[in-house]
Amino acid sequence: MPSPNALYLDLIKRVLANTVYGDPPHPNTWRDSVDYDAATRARGADWPTVAHTMIGLERLDNLQHCLETALADGVPGDVAETGVWRGGACVLMRAVLHAAGDVDRSVWVIDSFEGMPKCSAEDHEADQAMALHDYNDLLAVPLETVQDNFARYGLLDDQVRFLPGWFRDTLPTAPIDRLAVLRLDGDLYESTTDALRHLYPKLAPGGFLIVDDYFLPSCRDAVHDYRSEHGITEPIQDIDGFGAYWRRDR
Repeated sequence: MPSPNALYLDLIKRVLANTVYGDPPHPNTWRDSVDYDAATRARGADWPTVAHTMIGLERLDNLQHCLETALADGVPGDVAETGVWRGGACVLMRAVLHAAGDVDRSVWVIDSFEGMPKCSAEDHEADQAMALHDYNDLLAVPLETVQDNFARYGLLDDQVRFLPGWFRDTLPTAPIDRLAVLRLDGDLYESTTDALRHLYPKLAPGGFLIVDDYFLPSCRDAVHDYRSEHGITEPIQDIDGFGAYWRRDR
C-alpha cells in the first residue's frame, strides 16, 4: 500500500494535469482536436483549457523524482522553474517539499507573466513558424492567477517566491544563491540561454537540470551551445520524447 505522502503527491499530479475530470484542450497549430485524450494528456502533448499544467504526468513524475532524489541525497539549494504558465510544476515542487517536511527551501516561480516573447534570429524557422507569441491570449497568465492557483492547493506561503519579468531583465540579478533543481520551460533560444547563463552556475553538484522543451530545435540548440561552451559532458536523458534532463556531477 502506498504511503500517505505518495498518495498525496499522486493526487496532486492528477489534479494538476486534470486527468481526474479530463478537460478538453485548446486547438493549436500541431493538434486541432478539442477532445480529451488520456494518453495525450499524460505525455503533455496538448494545451489544457482548465488544468494547471500542460507538461503531462510523465514530466511531472520526472520532476518529483529529481526533487526527491536531491532531497534524499542532501543536495543543497532552492528549486526553480523558468516559464511557469499556470504554475502547476511549481505547485508540485512546493507539494514535494511539504510532504518531505522541508521548511528551509524556496520555490522560485520565474515568468514574465505576460506570455511569450517574439522569436529571435537564433530560433529555427520551424519554431518561428509556430509563432508562440500569437497564442499569448492563452499563454499569458497573470501573476495573481498563478498565486491563486497555489492557494487553491493550500501551498501559497513564504517558501514560494515570485520573480516577474522577462528573463533577460530579471535573471542577471536574481537573488538566488544556490539551486538543487532547475527546470527550464522557456521554449525559445534566448529564453533558454538566459536561464542557463544566469542560473546553471548556481546549480549545486548533484543537482538536476530539466529542460521541458528539449524537442524544439531552438531550445535544443541553446542547450548544446551552452554545454559546449562550458564543457558540460553529463549525459542528457530523455523523459518522454519532449523533455530531457541531466544530473550535475558532484
